[in-house]
Amino acid sequence: MSGFDYDLFVIGGGSGGVRSARVAASLGKKVAIAEEYRFGGTCVIRGCVPKKLFVYASQFHEHFEDAAGYGWTVGESRFDWPRLVAAKDKEIARLEGLYRKGLDNAGAEILETRAELAGPNSVRLLKSGKIVTAEKIVIAVGGAPNPHAALPGHELCISSNEAFDLKELPRAIVIAGGGYIAVEFANIFHGLGVETTLIYRGAEILSRFDHDMRHGLHEAMEAKGIRILCHDIIEQVSKGADGRLVAETKNSGELVADQIMLALGRDPYTEGLGLETAGVETNERGAIIVDAYSRTNVPSIFALGDVTDRVQLTPVAIHEAMCLIETEYKNNPTSPDHDMIATAVFSQPEIGTVGLSEEEAARRFAELEVYRAQFRPMKATLSGRAEKTIMKLIVNAADRKVVGAHILGHDAGEMAQILGITLKAGCTKDDFDRTMAVHPTAAEELVTMYNPSYRVKNGERV
Repeated sequence: MSGFDYDLFVIGGGSGGVRSARVAASLGKKVAIAEEYRFGGTCVIRGCVPKKLFVYASQFHEHFEDAAGYGWTVGESRFDWPRLVAAKDKEIARLEGLYRKGLDNAGAEILETRAELAGPNSVRLLKSGKIVTAEKIVIAVGGAPNPHAALPGHELCISSNEAFDLKELPRAIVIAGGGYIAVEFANIFHGLGVETTLIYRGAEILSRFDHDMRHGLHEAMEAKGIRILCHDIIEQVSKGADGRLVAETKNSGELVADQIMLALGRDPYTEGLGLETAGVETNERGAIIVDAYSRTNVPSIFALGDVTDRVQLTPVAIHEAMCLIETEYKNNPTSPDHDMIATAVFSQPEIGTVGLSEEEAARRFAELEVYRAQFRPMKATLSGRAEKTIMKLIVNAADRKVVGAHILGHDAGEMAQILGITLKAGCTKDDFDRTMAVHPTAAEELVTMYNPSYRVKNGERV
């Protein structure tokens, strides 16, 4: 470490930043990591973890209803919002403690301050004003909800950040957006008894997902009682005389609610980071531009995770961090692999998906075989619930390779994780056909769809 205070300085205490700092420190490097808020980042503090806990909470009213079909008599049930928030806070504090403990045990120096670039090898610590130097700098500050500042009255609205800590549960909420955050929160609030409206400018929710998953979820959500307004936008938000919020829409008139949530995308959190001072290039969205090895145009500075706007998923940031460690500290150049990433939408029912949608595959391959099954899950037979499960495999007809797998139904995310391994390994439909089913399960349908439901040639269904 010639002439520098640190071998590695990490800005940002989220999943990618903590992983890179902890592993580098465990290799004997002198490492510091700076975080201005709390360690754990979006995922642990205000994203994946609290969201999944809220998803669980919102499902219990259906569990209580379903129990009657199985012979259970469930007494009066009541939901306590402050109690859920307090339990969530306790769990987040525990997880943050584990992140800190991991850094401490590895020997990384923890700095509770905002840090900004002061040059290619220097960082300013805002709490003290001190400037420190490092041979390498990693930027892993993540992203933040787009505030949609052009919307009149946007300051009256909340984002997903504030949704976790509302002082009281609203009677009614309007959620603007059609991505996974908007869809998940619509299901969460509805499940907790909130009158919920989702408004989205597009023709259908979840624009990047397979159309059968999108349409199937849309139908399921509306059947539950969630109001979905597509081809519409909020044009203005104001506060009414009774203190409630009024959203004026383009096509649906006025929507009155206690809370209006804007889930209109996330932006890289790069403003005021000192990138210009250090000469680091960004794109038109403010994302840091990196090469295949997470290097910026400045040789000493790297960037990981959402701040690069490559794939905004926690496991991706962690993977990018591990590749950086391999490349920079283990003499093993390793580029992050962003192909065939399994993912889930924790809606109700869930979506689990990996690989190409039918639409994407049709643009890429001359001929497809599409295997599709729709059925009532076994659990619903006695409960009487009408919800359907949809499973779909997309196969390239030329080599029979499965290029996409999509599931709408209970535990779809769990199934998608296993399918991710299968598709990553390049398995063919013949491999699926040779695999014995686990009976009785919903997942057995994935290996018992022997005949194509239809084919797609040159983009047209035949």
